[in-house]
Amino acid sequence: MKLFKNKEIRRVCAAMLLCGAAAVCVCLFLDTRCAVVCALLMLCSMAVFLIAAARRYRSMAELSNSLDRILAGAEGIDLSLYTEGELAILQNELAKLTVKLREQAGELKNDKQLLADSIADISHQIRTPLTAMNLLLAALAKPDITEEKRAEGIRDMHRQLSRIDRLISSLLKLARLDADSVSMSMRQVPIAEVISEALEPVAILMELSGQRAEVEASGSVYCDPSWLSEALANIIKNCSEHMQNGSIYIKAHENPLYSEITVRDTGAGIAKEDLPHIFERFYKGGNSKEGSVGIGLALCRTIVSKHNGSVKAENAAEGGAKFTVRIYKSVL
Repeated sequence: MKLFKNKEIRRVCAAMLLCGAAAVCVCLFLDTRCAVVCALLMLCSMAVFLIAAARRYRSMAELSNSLDRILAGAEGIDLSLYTEGELAILQNELAKLTVKLREQAGELKNDKQLLADSIADISHQIRTPLTAMNLLLAALAKPDITEEKRAEGIRDMHRQLSRIDRLISSLLKLARLDADSVSMSMRQVPIAEVISEALEPVAILMELSGQRAEVEASGSVYCDPSWLSEALANIIKNCSEHMQNGSIYIKAHENPLYSEITVRDTGAGIAKEDLPHIFERFYKGGNSKEGSVGIGLALCRTIVSKHNGSVKAENAAEGGAKFTVRIYKSVL
C-alpha cells in the first residue's frame, strides 16, 4: 500500500503493535478471553488509525494536485472540498498564498510592460531633438551658410539641448519619487509662501508672453515647500504655455479636512479628448507647443500624491483650464 511507504505511518503502526503485543501478553496471564479482546481492540484501533490516515493523505494529495493546477494556470482551490480542521487551516493559508502570488505576478507583468513603454517613450522623446540637432549640424557645416543662418541654427541647437536637459531632469525626479528615495522635509507653511516660490521660475516666461498672475491665498499647508512649489510651477507653466497674454488666477484656502489650491487661466481650455490623459507621462494634447516633453503634469501628480493629496484638471465655467490641488490632512 502507498500508505505504508510513509516512514511515520510505519513507525506509528510498529509502536501500536508493540504496545498491543505487550498488552496481550499481560492479559494472557490474567485470562485468555481478556487477551483476545485486547488483541481485537488493538486491531480495531490500528484499522481506525489507518483509515483516518488514508483519508488525510488522500486530502493532502488532492490539495497538492490543486496547487499543481494553480501553478499550471487554473483559477484557484475549491473551498467546498475541505472541512474544519488542521488541513482546512493549511488549505486556507495556501489559498491566501496563491492569491498573493498571483497578484504579485500580475503586478510584475504590469511593471515590465510599463518599463517597456517608458523606455520606448523616453527613446522617442530623446531621439526627436537629437535628430533635429543632427540636421542642424549638417546645415551649419555647409561652407556657404550665412552668419544669420548660422546664428539661428545655434539658437535652435540650444533650444533642443534645453529640451533634453528638461526631459532628463524631470525623468530623474520621477524615478526618485517612484523609488521612494526622496526624503520629504514636511512642515506647516503658509500657502502664500509656496505659491510665491512656484511663481518665481515662470515669472519671466509669463512676462514675455504678456501674462499676469493674481494670487489670493490664506491658510497653511503641511508639505515639503520645495517639492509642492515645483508641482504648482508645472501647472502654472502649463497654463502659461497654452495661452497668449491673459491672466492666471491662483486661489488657496484651508479647511479642517484639506488645504486647496486652484489655478485657472483665461486660455482656450482643455480639449475634451485630452482631459482623461492630461496627467499621463509623455502625453501631449493637440494644443501643445513644439518642444514640450509632456511630463510636467505627470511629475505634478506624482509629487501631490506623495503629499497625501490629489490633483484634478477640468474646464472652468468662466472659461479656460482649471487645476485643483488638495493636500489632505492626516486623520488622528
